[in-house]
Amino acid sequence: MPSTRPVAILGGVRIPFCRQNTAYSDVGNLGMSVRTLGALVERFGLHGQQLGEVAMGAVIKHSSDWNLGREAALSSGLSPLTPGITLQRACGTSLDSIITIANKIAVGQIDSGIGGGSDTTSDVPIVYGKKLRARLLAANRGKTFKDKLAAFKGFRLSELKPEFPGVAEPRTGKSMGDHCEDMAKQWNISRDSQDEWAVSSHRKLAAAYERGFFSDLIAPFRGVERDNILRPDTSLEKLATLKPAFDKTSGRGTLTAANSTPLTDGAAAVLLSTEEWARAHGHEPLAYLRDAHVSAVDFVHGEGLLMAPTVAVAEMLRRNNLTLQDFDIYEIHEAFAAQVLCTLRAWESEDYCRTRLGLDAPLGRIDPEKINPVGSSLATGHPFAATGARIIATAAKQLAERGGGRALVSICTAGGMGVVAIVER
Repeated sequence: MPSTRPVAILGGVRIPFCRQNTAYSDVGNLGMSVRTLGALVERFGLHGQQLGEVAMGAVIKHSSDWNLGREAALSSGLSPLTPGITLQRACGTSLDSIITIANKIAVGQIDSGIGGGSDTTSDVPIVYGKKLRARLLAANRGKTFKDKLAAFKGFRLSELKPEFPGVAEPRTGKSMGDHCEDMAKQWNISRDSQDEWAVSSHRKLAAAYERGFFSDLIAPFRGVERDNILRPDTSLEKLATLKPAFDKTSGRGTLTAANSTPLTDGAAAVLLSTEEWARAHGHEPLAYLRDAHVSAVDFVHGEGLLMAPTVAVAEMLRRNNLTLQDFDIYEIHEAFAAQVLCTLRAWESEDYCRTRLGLDAPLGRIDPEKINPVGSSLATGHPFAATGARIIATAAKQLAERGGGRALVSICTAGGMGVVAIVER
């Protein structure tokens, strides 16, 4: 393989993220992806241009969605000669799609590409139960009407009960929120600290909107110009009135609808290239993707489901000879306020860093003011496959505003994995 080349982040675009069953309830992944890619094409003047690859992703999608990356690219304004691929790694999906494009650029396979993703929890695939599907397939195979009718012998109305997308980990039967409740108890994360984190996220996002930070990052869609999850006037007093959302019976539940991300629809995408391609097309890189890493934890046998980023970051720092304090910005996905707080506490724990991460000393403390400076998932919402692209575009623009620096990106995912990256300018 050829030696690696720097991978430039030229910028990103997303549509406003919207709460489930609101503005995008009837759009679906393809519609959101087309709008987002089209806005990116328009912003960077890519009409009719052939890129090396478009990699998009979606976690919840219909079988009829086919290859979302390719189908969205064909409707985006790009040259139809641009290939497309669809990927999935739960909440890390669009960060992984960006990494896929970046790796191809780095080794010289392509010079430019787009990574992103979309997700909808409004337009979910609802399918027939297994027994009814088996009958329908048998009827379809029947050569005569009698054969087809025979497939429904003994049919019961109960077989009409549909199956919905699963929300629990297949190996534990627990939802992500249930697992995070376990983590919060293990690390003694209080309800007050979670609510404070949530309020801060909303206030930071509101302030970023007010100063115009998102003016070139968000493409209006369906009459919406801002994330409709955002609550600038939220307060600790309001959040204190909410009941636990997951552990509702023990009296020790701390995760609520407000300090957890809501079910969200949305899409985001990022344009990447070599420095040479950027110059040739009149674009100035905002930042560069220096490295990325993925790790996993054994959540089935006791590790916290959402603790994998603690491992991934430690391994990536070691490879790059960096410390946790060598960053100007930390973009940590707020799947739950408790997840972020557990992660921070683990990095400060001498025992955890020694026994789990194999370090001689704790990774240490991070300045809270440097974490998610323009808000994150608790305020924007979290369309599973769009969050990574949102974060990369946000981090790159912040570094460009600063005139330089380094950002750490950390995303936890279902299945006990963590996807992390280093962005520099």
